[in-house]
Amino acid sequence: MRAVIAEDSVLLRVGLVKVLEMAGFEVAAEVGDGEALLTAVERHRPELALIDVRMPPGFTDEGVRAALVIRRQWPDTAVVLLSQYVEERYAADLLTANTSGIGYLLKQRVADVEEFIAAVRRVTAGGTALDPQVVAQLLLRRDSDPLQRLTPRERDVLGLMAEGRSNAGIAEALVVSDSAVAKHINNIFAKLDLPAADAGHRRVLAVLRFLGA
Repeated sequence: MRAVIAEDSVLLRVGLVKVLEMAGFEVAAEVGDGEALLTAVERHRPELALIDVRMPPGFTDEGVRAALVIRRQWPDTAVVLLSQYVEERYAADLLTANTSGIGYLLKQRVADVEEFIAAVRRVTAGGTALDPQVVAQLLLRRDSDPLQRLTPRERDVLGLMAEGRSNAGIAEALVVSDSAVAKHINNIFAKLDLPAADAGHRRVLAVLRFLGA
């Protein structure tokens, strides 16, 4: 699998190259700004684009804007955004544009190599990976009726769903049985008024409804 990295910090970029190579990726290009990123994606058509949120020239949202272009023009390329701080608006913007092959992680997660690689692989396979701190910040800022319907344990389950965890992963994190997780998820679907007809997408819809995206 091919990957393109967009990160203006040379030191971090070198580290990301090593980590992705450990995960079995071929790093086709490494660049330092959004314009060069789009050129690299158009040329190499990678399976993954790993993108810093803030890059030259303005160090504001260059990475996010480039990610949105990639999702629109090359939807087969999975996108993982990396941010120094929790910037929940950018996560919501990206999730609104598409619901598969998306990740938003804090840069500090790269230090946990195994967890980071697992998140990258999950996104490349079409899943999602949201940093726990991003999820927590989003949940704190949302005050909606669906949220108020959920029990504390259901909120925990939905938060882990938003991180991209499977039922088994949620069960392991909460130290409960798989059947208990399935029951909580069904309760969440019901409380968020997600009909059974949407069975194939209810998991993503539940997360989007909860985050207000």
